[in-house]
Amino acid sequence: MVEIVKPALEHLPSYRAALERGWSPDNVRLAEATREQLAAIEEDPFAFLAGLDDPEGRGPPITLPDGTMVPRLPGFRRWIWDGEAAGSIGFRWQPGTAALPSHVLGHIGYAVVPWKRGRGYATEALRLMLDEARAVGLPFVEITAKPQNPASHKVILANGGRFVGRFFEDAAYGGAESLRFRIDL
Repeated sequence: MVEIVKPALEHLPSYRAALERGWSPDNVRLAEATREQLAAIEEDPFAFLAGLDDPEGRGPPITLPDGTMVPRLPGFRRWIWDGEAAGSIGFRWQPGTAALPSHVLGHIGYAVVPWKRGRGYATEALRLMLDEARAVGLPFVEITAKPQNPASHKVILANGGRFVGRFFEDAAYGGAESLRFRIDL
């Protein structure tokens, strides 16, 4: 059974093991994000866990791939769990609006460990995260995916997503072409 769990000390050894195997919870910053997370876990596991749950957006600024610092939005991360760490899914938003700043690629982002892909884990995790997104009161969420990532397109469409259009990502991400999908809540 796949579930999404709030990151907790009891799950941390399995999550850390996934990172040590080379998996990254960040589809953009990849190995750099993995190294940062492993260092943060080593330095202070309690602070690391606390930083993954920030529904007030009070944490430190976020560093974009080009090094630009931007204010943190309210958000939280859940771990995809099947008895061990199977991935990560995050949700972020701006209070009072469904709009996002141009440097935010979508309300929800997810990454499944390579050794568990193709089993429907991302589809189920997104379905479960949509329940949490509804609780915030947004009318919809937007999710982006690269054109060459049909597996992610399938996950979004299976959860009621519809293709909105093509766009070019913020310069902080390199300005690559991407696809925007919307899921009405």
